[in-house]
Amino acid sequence: MIQKFLLTLAFLTLFVNQYGQLKDNPKKKEKEVTITRILFVFDASYSMYGKWEKDIKIDAAKKTMISFVDSLQKVPNVMMALRIYGHQSPVKPQDCNDTRLEVAFGPNAPSLMRQKLRNLTPKGTTPIAKSLQSAAKDFPPCNNCRNVIILITDGVEACDGDPCAVSQDLQKQGIILKPFIIGIGIDEEFKKSFECLGQYLDAKNEASFNDMLGVVINQIMNSTTVQVNLMDEQAKPSISNVNMTFYDELSGKAKYNLVHTMNHRGVPDTLNIDHLLNYHLVVNTIPPVEKKNIVLQPGIHNIVAIDCPQGTLHIKTPGTTLYNDVSCIVRKAGKMETLYYHKVELTERLLTGNYDIEIPIIPRIYIEGVNIKQNHTTVVEIPRPGIANFLSSYSGYGSLYIVRNNMQEWVYNLKPQEKNESVILQPGSYIVVFRSQGAKESIYTLSRRFEIASGTTLAIELD
Repeated sequence: MIQKFLLTLAFLTLFVNQYGQLKDNPKKKEKEVTITRILFVFDASYSMYGKWEKDIKIDAAKKTMISFVDSLQKVPNVMMALRIYGHQSPVKPQDCNDTRLEVAFGPNAPSLMRQKLRNLTPKGTTPIAKSLQSAAKDFPPCNNCRNVIILITDGVEACDGDPCAVSQDLQKQGIILKPFIIGIGIDEEFKKSFECLGQYLDAKNEASFNDMLGVVINQIMNSTTVQVNLMDEQAKPSISNVNMTFYDELSGKAKYNLVHTMNHRGVPDTLNIDHLLNYHLVVNTIPPVEKKNIVLQPGIHNIVAIDCPQGTLHIKTPGTTLYNDVSCIVRKAGKMETLYYHKVELTERLLTGNYDIEIPIIPRIYIEGVNIKQNHTTVVEIPRPGIANFLSSYSGYGSLYIVRNNMQEWVYNLKPQEKNESVILQPGSYIVVFRSQGAKESIYTLSRRFEIASGTTLAIELD
């Protein structure tokens, strides 16, 4: 297995040199490099003296570990550290604080790790939860690092801690990626206790331990590609040029913000993203679509398909620019939640379906059940307005009403501080009701009825 692993180093070198290419600024794509930091948490409890085929567990584990440290030392942009537990205090009395970072991340870590492993003697208990909790401080702050823990153990938690809860908490905080656990000769009944902690691999003998460690290292380092297919109504991946966000499913933190792209062959672009996380993908269409708990298979090309057929909405008013600054409210049909504000004379892509539109002009217009079809532009046309100029020698209090079916409906209040005011109105029949500020009796209220036609300007005197 070690020989096979060495053969992959050339490929891994190419991968780790390019791994950071999906970070925020595409102009820095070639300069950004992600550092992979691997913390080995090594079991040196007394049970590691146990017989394991032709050797004892501790000796077999140390021999294989040293070989892999030698191999990883040759991979660029990889750093290693070593935490050991159960090696400082005897098994009785039990010392549940017996865990220590023996070799910190640094340029001399590989040689120090080999030396520490060669001289390691098992002594005490198995404080896995305490070791994981302490490991959070073993990773110095780093903006371009992916932090991985490989736990090597021959037993389950021997103290009162909860390794699963600690692991989940560290992942939620974004301190570490999902840990790997290699069990050395662990009883069958105990194996399930590691499934909630991370990815568990079972080493039944020395040869399989060698294989399992190789599998873990390759999973950590292998390039994993993803293709996101944004599907139309014909189940074809024709949708593109949409912002996408990959969130860490566990921590909820945004890991990658990307604009979906078709490559030069006209197919969705290939992405390199970290496969050691499970993802919640949000495609930021209007409205957005989501896909939760995306699990990537390492070392292969993963395809993620999500339905988001789109059409286009165009709201316009021919023959005038009076409404160009108006923002219309667009909602899903029958819903009150605002999806977005649509500027008049602009177009916007929406998911196919029915929408309600509110146009905040005078009078306000409500259009229900506007249907957006795939690859089709739905046009909503606002009638060309007219202008009413209200003229008075005195400032006062006035209101406008539109007359529909012989009923008055309030649409606007005149500004009491102004004597003259221009109001843009939709075509229709109106009544203005006005009383000057100086008049102290309601009998002096004036009422004027008038008609507004498209493209016309009308003067209404209020004296």
